[in-house]
Parts: sequence; C-alpha cells; structure tokens
Amino acid sequence: MSSAGVLPEVHRRPVGRATIGDQLRRHARTQGSRIAIVSYDGGSRRETTYGELDRRANAVAHHLLGVGVRRGDRVAVMARNGVDVIVVYYGALKAGAAFTGINVLHGREEVAAQLDHAEPAVVIAGAEFVELLTPITTGVSGRVVLGDAGEGWTPLAVVLGGPDHEPDVDVDEHDLAMLVYTSGTESTPKGVMIPHRNYLISTAPAWSWGLRTGPDDTWLFAMPFFTIAGLGSMTTLTMMGATLVLPDSLDPARALELIASEQVTVVAQTPTFYLALARDPGFGSAAVGTVRRAMTYGGQVSPAAVDAWADAAEGIVWGTYWGQSELSQLGSVGWFSRLEDIPDADPSWIGTPVTHLETRIVGTDGADAAPGEPGELWCRTPSVMLGYFKEPERTAEVFSDDGWLRTGDIVRADEAGNLFFADRAKDMIKSGGFNVSSQEVERVLHGHPEVLRAAVVGRPDEYWSEAVTAFVIVRSPVEPAALVAYCREHLASYKTPKAVHVVEGFPVDGQGKVLKRELRRVHV
Repeated sequence: MSSAGVLPEVHRRPVGRATIGDQLRRHARTQGSRIAIVSYDGGSRRETTYGELDRRANAVAHHLLGVGVRRGDRVAVMARNGVDVIVVYYGALKAGAAFTGINVLHGREEVAAQLDHAEPAVVIAGAEFVELLTPITTGVSGRVVLGDAGEGWTPLAVVLGGPDHEPDVDVDEHDLAMLVYTSGTESTPKGVMIPHRNYLISTAPAWSWGLRTGPDDTWLFAMPFFTIAGLGSMTTLTMMGATLVLPDSLDPARALELIASEQVTVVAQTPTFYLALARDPGFGSAAVGTVRRAMTYGGQVSPAAVDAWADAAEGIVWGTYWGQSELSQLGSVGWFSRLEDIPDADPSWIGTPVTHLETRIVGTDGADAAPGEPGELWCRTPSVMLGYFKEPERTAEVFSDDGWLRTGDIVRADEAGNLFFADRAKDMIKSGGFNVSSQEVERVLHGHPEVLRAAVVGRPDEYWSEAVTAFVIVRSPVEPAALVAYCREHLASYKTPKAVHVVEGFPVDGQGKVLKRELRRVHV
C-alpha cells in the first residue's frame, strides 16, 4: 500500500504522532513506576512516578476540555515550583493548549498586562496568588487553585478526581506548546512561541549530546517554571525519563542535605551557589560525592569553589552554557574540570555550539566577522521559535531574510569554534568612539575584594556620548574613587568608569537578572 495515503493519518493518531504529552504517555507505559519527581514542601517529601504524573495530567486535560479549552488556547499558571505545576503543564499540552507561566514576583499591573496579552482560556494559581488573580480573571473559562482556598476557583484535588485516561485530542507537533515571556531586561516582555516539534527533534537531542543528559540523572532543580530555563529544562528532563528533585529551600545546609539524601548527580546553579555550599561546614564527600556534573551560568565559578568540589566529588566536570528563549533554550555548552581547561583562560567562554545549531558572527557592516573579531551572533536551528506572539513587527526585526535569528548577543569565535561572550548588543557602551563591553568592566570590578556585585551601563553624556557608569554592592565601605582607580589599573582608560555609585541593591527581574534599563534611568 502506498505510504502517501497512510502516513498522514498514522502520524495524526497518538500511536504515531510526536508531541511532548505523547512522550509522557509512553513513559507511563514503559517505565511507569520510575520516579519522575521528588518534591519537598515544608519539609515533607513526596514522590511522583511517571505513571502517576501521566494519570494526573490526563485528569487535568479532561477538566480543561470540560470547561471549554480547545486546541490552540492558552493556559496561564502563576505558582511556585512544585509537582502540581508539572501536572498542569502536561495536562494543558495533552488538551492541545499552550502553557504560559506568570512570574511569581510580579505585581498586579504586570500580571494583568501579561494576561491581557496572552488571553488565556483558563488560569491556574497557587493558593497564595488567588487574591491577586481573582479580580483580573473574571472573564476566563475556568480557574483552578493548587490548594483549597478561593471562592470561584476549582481545587486541583477535585480536578484530579475526574477521568484519568488519555484524552482523545487532535494535537500536532507544530502546535504551540509554550508561550514563554522574556524577562524584559531591555524592553517590554515578549511572548516567545515554541511548538512541540522544537523539543522532540532538536532541543532534547541537543541536551543528550551537549549536556550529556540521560534517564540515570537526578537533578537538583530550582529554576522557576515561568522561565525558559525552568520550563525548558523540566520538559527535556522529563522527556528523557530523568528524576527531578524540587527543593523547599536552597539554603546551603539544606541543599547539601538534599544532595546527599537524594543522591543527586547533576546540579545547575549560579557560581555563588557553589561557593556558598563549599563554605558550609557540612560540605564534603559525604554530602556531594554523588555529583558528576555541575552546570553553571551567570559568570565564572571561583577557583576556590572548583578546587573544593573537585576534592569532594571525584571526577566532577563543570559545564558552562548559553541559550535564549528564542532558541528554545540551549545554544552552546563547554566542559572543564579545572579552570586551566578553559580556552585562553578567558572567563567569557560559553563553549561551542550544540550539534543542531548553525552560527554566524556578523559585523556592523553586515558581513561575517573574521576569526577572533567580535560581532553579533546569528543562529539557524530547527528549535528556533515560531515568533513573538501577536507581534509580527518585532518578529521581523530579529529574523534575516534567509531565516537567521539575530540573537542580539555580541561574541567572538576562535579557530576551534569556541565562543566567547562579550555583551548584549544593547548593553555595549559607545564611549568616545569606542565600544566598551559592560561585562568586561563588571568582571574587573568583581575582582576587587570589597565588591560583591557590579552592574555597568552607559549613561547619556554630552562629551562621551555614553559615559561608562558602574553601580556596585559592597561588602564593607569603600570610596568610589578607589574603585575607579582599581579599574584604571586593569582597564584601558576609555573602559574605566567615569563614575561609580555604591548602592544597596539592583532592580532585578524574577530570574535575578539586573534590569539595566532601570539603572540607566536612576537619578544619581
């Protein structure tokens, strides 16, 4: 029989199609008793198997369908990390809807703006957010609370009491699975549209090849599910059949306790997290000896942390990576055992592109930059986003005519293909006719013994066009002039800050990223 008349129908049916929800269904059949999630809430431990996760997601899907959710709708969730969020995520996908997470740190106006833009059919909330959400969600088809409280809200326990067999829904790999809002560090947040297909044919394989991820992994997982880092990582890990440990706290002592008790093999956190654990009295091989891979982002991990973890966790390797929501998360990764392994000993190294990613580095003249020369990183990949939700103009701005995504990141590459991150294009400072990387200046300031954190921006200046300006959080009092002098010892004169301001804290988004647009407007 000709395949022309058979394959389209087979691929539309659950037996042959490929969606994220289908992979959970297959896990339930092939490894239903395997632990998918270990979650902690107030100290109590809860295990959820892949079979249980699938059945609960099915019940959520039936409820969503029952209140009118249809293929292509959105389901919005505002809740802190927990197994129930994973349940409703998969339930939304099985119902043919897309999941969109709301930053739990947002205020009413920010939440209302996202809801107005996303137009969800159903809103699901942690109990603590019901009061905030109730007056701004009266027009949705349904509201579910992850708890018991809330007049006009259906408790999740009631939802889970419904049918738990696989729903009969026509879902396609090209359908929208995630609507992920960017952090808005540069402008208003954008809704990044990501289909099922991206994870099945590109992102998950890249995690397998690039991040060495597999079903034997047990991850200490704390990235929030309203970000691409959290939602995307959770998706990939559960698609691969790994185990996620959702902690109730990342206090160093508690984190060490959970790493030891759950036999955690992979940790993904910031450099300061690793240093904090290494300095805790409970740190040692008994606590972290099972860890095999330590993923880090947001800066270079300190030599002291690398040495301490190497002594405590034999054979541990470190991973540094880069990615974007627009690429469905992962773009490049690099591995090292000691800091000496990093190419050129350059802390801006972000590894090499993962296997599914094609890259170009484009100069300001629109031509490809020569090896070693900086330029904007352009990418082409099967995991690229569909576009920005309801914003065709902003979508057109980031795509070239032949399909390359303009990432907005300035990098350079060496002859071996290693990528080195310079700055966000919008954070590059144009001072006195020179380009200054804000991150380079920040790295120098971080080397000062009294500086805890630094953020550098360009502020309008009549003479310089943009004046290099630093904001710092200090460990103990230090004169700004001393910090300027310190930078002058380590940087070219045009890169040295014209002013340094000591502050108590920075404006940040839900992921802890500094909102530099706010710093540029700060009155000093």
